[in-house]
Amino acid sequence: MAIGRSPQSSSQTPDQGAARRPSRARGIPEATVARLPLYLRALTALSERSVPTVSSEELAAAAGVNSAKLRKDFSYLGSYGTRGVGYDVEYLVYQISRELGLTQDWPVVIVGIGNLGHALANYGGFASRGFRVAALLDADPNVVGSTAAGLPVRHMDELEAIVESQHVSIGVITTPPGAAQQVCDRLVEAGVTSILNFAPTVLTVPDGVDVRKVDLSIELQILAFHEQRKAGEETDRTESVLDRAPGPVRAAAAKLRRAAGGSGKGRGGAEPEANDQAEQSAKGKSAKGGEGELSAVMPA
Repeated sequence: MAIGRSPQSSSQTPDQGAARRPSRARGIPEATVARLPLYLRALTALSERSVPTVSSEELAAAAGVNSAKLRKDFSYLGSYGTRGVGYDVEYLVYQISRELGLTQDWPVVIVGIGNLGHALANYGGFASRGFRVAALLDADPNVVGSTAAGLPVRHMDELEAIVESQHVSIGVITTPPGAAQQVCDRLVEAGVTSILNFAPTVLTVPDGVDVRKVDLSIELQILAFHEQRKAGEETDRTESVLDRAPGPVRAAAAKLRRAAGGSGKGRGGAEPEANDQAEQSAKGKSAKGGEGELSAVMPA
């Protein structure tokens, strides 16, 4: 933010033509563009709490990035903050909204009004972020004519007329995977140039059409991978502690594993017989009161 410049109040009328003019956004890296909504969400929360300014460290923590990356991202917007003061929250909300094209109304069509389509239609966050659900479409005669979020579900045959009359450029696909490509083709032919795809399939589109994919099953599978890895690391840590333990302790642990139905074979490959010998040795030392007495390390 240029020093001395008056912050843009969120109550002021935004520049409606900003998103239509040649923009600096063409020079903003895609990775930065992907983070701008994160900054906007954090800033909006601060604005709702009437916080006037925020430091780069505080905002970065709220957005889940490091402060150096945040400052670099904001430099593409021409916003540098004020030393000792930070960033003006209201002005940044307006500035990022303008760069993202959210200072104008974006009509959206949702195709496929099943459970997910109903949920998206009822999502209240669209309107507050510059998006308006212009129409709900489906090909199922049992669904057409019903309502969702106060809107009637119209037949797919009306798609072209709706896109033209409502100036729709964004389509959301929530159909089963087998129908997604056909729906995508019809959206593109009707003039839609941006598609948000919730169907678990890869769409093929011509140049000039942007597709963003949201696959919840893939995200869950990635989380499952990390959970499995964390569980494996925990097991490795436990076994590593036993590897470094004295022989009597390893023998006792092997005995407990066998009693619990385990293999009785240690991580280092020791066979049950070897463990039994170590156990007998430990008992002998215990009887003599020597080093390695099991009562000192293992409860009876």
